[in-house]
Amino acid sequence: MLMHLRRINPLGFRPSIRYSLKLFSNLLLNPSPVPETLPSTPDPTEPLTKPQLEFLVLRQYSHGKFLNLVQNVVALPTVLLTACQNLTTPRPNNALNPPDSSSLLHSVSKQFDIADMGRELCENRFDVKACCVTMLPSSKKGESLVLPNLKLKVLIEAIRIVLEIIYDERFVTFSYGGRVGMGRHTAIRYLKKSVENPSWWFNVSFDREMFVDRHVNRLCLFIEEKINDRILINIINTLFECEVVGIELGGCYLGRGFPQESGLSSIFINIYFNGFDKEIQDKRLLKNQENLKFDSNELVSTTGVFYKPAKIYVVRYLDEILVITSGSKVLTMDLKNWVVNYLEGKLEFKVDKMKTAIHSAVSENINFLGMELQAVTPSVLHPPMTEKAIRARKKYLRQKEVRTLELKNARERNRKKLGLKILQHVFKKLKQCDGFTFEFQIENEVQKIFRSWADEVVRDFLGSLEERWEWHRKLTAGDFLSLRHIRDQLPQELVKAYDKFQEQIDKHLSPAKARKELEKEERRVEEEEELKYANRTVEDLTRLCMKVDAPIELVRKAVKMAGFTNSMGRPRPIKLLIALEDTDIIKWYAGVGRRWLDFFCCCHNFKMVKTVVTYHLRFSCILTLAEKHESTKCEAMKHYTKDLKVSDLDGNEEVYFPTEREVKMMGDKNLSDPKPVDGTLSLALIRLASDEPSCSCIAHFCDQMATVFYRVRLLQNCLNVNPSDEEKWVPGMGAIHESLNRKCLPLCSDHISDLYMGKISLQDIDCTSFVDED
Repeated sequence: MLMHLRRINPLGFRPSIRYSLKLFSNLLLNPSPVPETLPSTPDPTEPLTKPQLEFLVLRQYSHGKFLNLVQNVVALPTVLLTACQNLTTPRPNNALNPPDSSSLLHSVSKQFDIADMGRELCENRFDVKACCVTMLPSSKKGESLVLPNLKLKVLIEAIRIVLEIIYDERFVTFSYGGRVGMGRHTAIRYLKKSVENPSWWFNVSFDREMFVDRHVNRLCLFIEEKINDRILINIINTLFECEVVGIELGGCYLGRGFPQESGLSSIFINIYFNGFDKEIQDKRLLKNQENLKFDSNELVSTTGVFYKPAKIYVVRYLDEILVITSGSKVLTMDLKNWVVNYLEGKLEFKVDKMKTAIHSAVSENINFLGMELQAVTPSVLHPPMTEKAIRARKKYLRQKEVRTLELKNARERNRKKLGLKILQHVFKKLKQCDGFTFEFQIENEVQKIFRSWADEVVRDFLGSLEERWEWHRKLTAGDFLSLRHIRDQLPQELVKAYDKFQEQIDKHLSPAKARKELEKEERRVEEEEELKYANRTVEDLTRLCMKVDAPIELVRKAVKMAGFTNSMGRPRPIKLLIALEDTDIIKWYAGVGRRWLDFFCCCHNFKMVKTVVTYHLRFSCILTLAEKHESTKCEAMKHYTKDLKVSDLDGNEEVYFPTEREVKMMGDKNLSDPKPVDGTLSLALIRLASDEPSCSCIAHFCDQMATVFYRVRLLQNCLNVNPSDEEKWVPGMGAIHESLNRKCLPLCSDHISDLYMGKISLQDIDCTSFVDED
C-alpha cells in the first residue's frame, strides 16, 4: 500500500554562515572592559571549551550582577555552535567523542545560519513564537503539546549553559538533578553513606500543578537578583507564554528525557528552590552547632552510654524533597510545619498535607526517587554467615586441603622412587669394592642419606604444625632400629647416626609443642569470633543504616502491564513487536533490560531485578522471535542462543542483550545519573514500507539521508489506559505525551539503534520534523 507522506519542517531555508567571524569580532568589542590577558583566543569556527565559556560569562560581572548576557555571550556564534555540539550527541559521550568542527558547521548550516541567529538575538529581534510547533493529540479528548524546533532548542541550550556557569557552584550540596555529577545514584549514595541513625522522615508531596504566571514572575525575580538582562527575562517569559517550557510539579516526567520536558526545566527548578535550600541549610548548621561535643571513646568506656546527636538531613532531586531527622518527633514536626509554610507561603506551591506525613524511619518504608527507603541495623545490610553457609565453607576448605594433600603425596611418592633408584645405584657401585672398604663406605653413605633425609624433612615440614605431628607419629612408631636385637647387629656408627636423626625429629617435630600451637590458634579464632559478635551486637543496638530497595511489586506490575508475562507470571511474546526486524526486537528488549539494571544497580535487593531481566525479559524476547518465525522456543534458542546473538551483514555475531555473566557482574558501580526505563518501556517504533523519497534523519544535526520511517506506538494508547490512573498504571512511572502517538519519524540506522537501546531518548531528536500521512 502506498502512502503520500508530507514532511513538516518549519526550517525551510538553508542560509550560510559567512558572517560568523565579522559578528564575533564586533561583539567582542562591545561588552564591558576586558582583562589585559585572555586565557585563549577563541576560534569563531570552533566550539568553546568550558574555561573559555566561563571567561566569557564571568567578564560580564560588574557591581554584583551579570550584565547583558544575551547580547554579549548567548548571541556569540561560538556559544551557539557549542550549544549545537551539546545537542548533537548524548551528554556522556560529548567529551569523549566530540564531532568534527567542520562537519558540525556544515550540518548546522543546513538547518539555519548561526550568524543571522546571533544578530537577531543581539538586536532583540529573535521571534520565539515562530519557532514553536504545536503537536496535535491523536485523540479528540487529548491535549496538544508545544515543542521547540531545532533553532529554538539551540537557543535554550545556550541559555542553559550560561545559567549553569552562573548558578551551579552556588547551589547547596544536597541539591541533585540537572547538575553535572549530581544525579540519582549520587543522591542515593549520600543517603546510604552519610545518614546516621535516622529516626523520623517525611517527603514533600505537591499537588499536580503547572507553573503559572505568579511562579514565572517569582522565578524572574530570583534570576534578576544575579542577572541584569531584560532581553533574557523577556525570552524566559515568552518561553512560558508559548508553553515551550512547562514545569508541572507532582508529575512523573521531570529528569527523565521525555519530549514534553524542556532543557531549561531542571535549572529553573533549582533556581526557584535555591532560597528554600539555603534556608534549610542554615537550619542544619544551626542544629549541628547546638550539639554537644564529646569524646565518644571516653564516654562509652566510662559510663557505657552512647550519645546520639540530633541532626537534620535533606535531599532534593528537582521537585522531590526528602527530610530526615535523627532527633525527636517534636523536632521533626516543627521542621515539617516550617517546610510546608515556606513552600506554600514564599514559593506559592500547593502541598498535599495528607501525603506529606511523618513516618518512622525504622518501622515504615518511604518512597523516594522511585525506590523504597528504610532504616535498618547493620546486620540486615551485611548479615553474618548462616550455619548452612559456614558448613558449605568448611566443606570447600576440606576439599581444598584434600586436593593439596594428594598433590603433596604424589610429590613424596615420586621423591621416594627417585631415592630408591639412587640407593640401588650406590649399592651397585659399592659391591665392586673389597670387604672393609665396602663396609666403611656403606656406613658413610647411610649416614649421608640419614643426614640429607633429616635436613629435607626439617626444611620441608617446618611450617605446618599438623604435618609435624603426623610426621613425628610416622617416624617414631614401629621403627625397626628401636629394637635392641636389631641395634646390636648393626655397626655403632649407623646406630649413632640414627639416634642423631631421631633427636632432630624430636626437636623440630615435637607433638607437645605442636599441640600447644594448635590450641593457641583455636583460642585465637574463637576470641576473634566472639569479638566480631560483640561488635556486631553493639552496632545493631546503637546504629541504624539506610537500606535502599527496588519496588519489586511495581516492577512486576510494569512487567505484566507491558506484556512480558501472562496472568500466571510466566514469560509471553509481545505480538506488537513481531513487525520489527529480529535485531530491532532484541535491541528493544536490551534497551529495557539494560536501563532497568542501570537504574536499580544501587539497590540492596538488586538480585531480584537481575532475576526479572535475566528470566522474564530474556525468555519473552525468545518467545517473540519464535512467534514471528512460527517456530518453537527450543528452535529459537538453538538459532539465537540463550545470549540472543545476531549476525550483521558481514557475518559477525553481535550481542545486544546483557549476557548472564554480565548481569551477575553488575552491581553498585555507576555514579552517573541513569536514564529511567520509562521512555523505552512505553515506546515501540514500527517500521513502515513506503515508496516516498527518503528524508534526512531528524536526529539533531544528522546528515544521513538513508533513513527509514518508523511509526510511534505508545504503551498507554495500545492498552487504552490513562497514565494518571494509578490503579491501572504503574505509580511513579512516567509516560510519553500522547500527541506523539502514531507520528512517523525518519531515522537512520545508527540513531534508531540508539533509540531502541535507550542511549538516546525522544528529547534527543527533533520531534517537530515528523512526517504526517494524509
